[in-house]
Parts: sequence; C-alpha cells; structure tokens
Amino acid sequence: MKAPATPTDETLRLNTLRSLDVLDSLGEERFDRLTRMARHMFKVPIALVGLVDEKRQWFKSCVGLDVSETPREISLCGHAILGDHVFVIADLPKDERFSDNPLVLQEPIYAFMPIALLRLPTAVALEPYVLLIASRGISRQRTMNY
Repeated sequence: MKAPATPTDETLRLNTLRSLDVLDSLGEERFDRLTRMARHMFKVPIALVGLVDEKRQWFKSCVGLDVSETPREISLCGHAILGDHVFVIADLPKDERFSDNPLVLQEPIYAFMPIALLRLPTAVALEPYVLLIASRGISRQRTMNY
C-alpha cells in the first residue's frame, strides 16, 4: 500500500478547510441530497463527500457506508487531492497503490472509483467529492456515460 503524498499547497488547503468550519460538524441536508442523488443516478452502493485533514479522511456525508472517517494514510481521497482533475482508479485491487489497502481488501470489494474535487474560487483543490465508489457490477463505460 502506498500512503498518499502531501500536496504542495497543503498549508493553504488545510487553512482553507479550517476556515469553513465544517470538520466534525453535523450532517447537512444539502450534502446528503448530493450523495443520495449520486447513489441513485449511478445505481451504486456508496456515495460520499470526504474531507481530508492532517490525520484523517472524514465524511461530511456518506450513503451506504457505516464509517465516519478513516486514517489519512489509508485514505483513497488523500491521493485525489494531489491532482487537478477527476481522479479515476479503474481497478482498485489491481492498482499497486491500493491493492493491499484495508479499505480495498474488506467487503464490499470495490472495483472502480472516480473522485471529483470540490474547488473554491481561490482554485484551491479543497476536498474530494466522491461521486461514487462503485463495487462489483458497474463498468467504467457505464459510469462515463453519465
């Protein structure tokens, strides 16, 4: 398993995240509506909005998963914040960064995962908005049709 690297703009990203005062806040219907809609639209078991701080990946909204956070060193979203585009993992169990990750090894087994980043007007790649974490039965082609 490869732990995610630290983004070059990490200090700015974390300061921006803290200024929003959203970490460890109560659930909000506006976020829950997005995750329910994504889950329904893509017909997948899990959709979430994840926020990555220094030590963890915390889920502001999560549908279909019974955890509220995971350590950053095993987070999938921690890898997504390193780039500027939609982060797509075509086959989690076969990707060397994730093949022995505990999140990938346990049930349900995830196969394909695209992650879109939430961006602020400052262009800071704030946080991952995981539109879906698709388990067995969804193909990359079917997802790209949306």
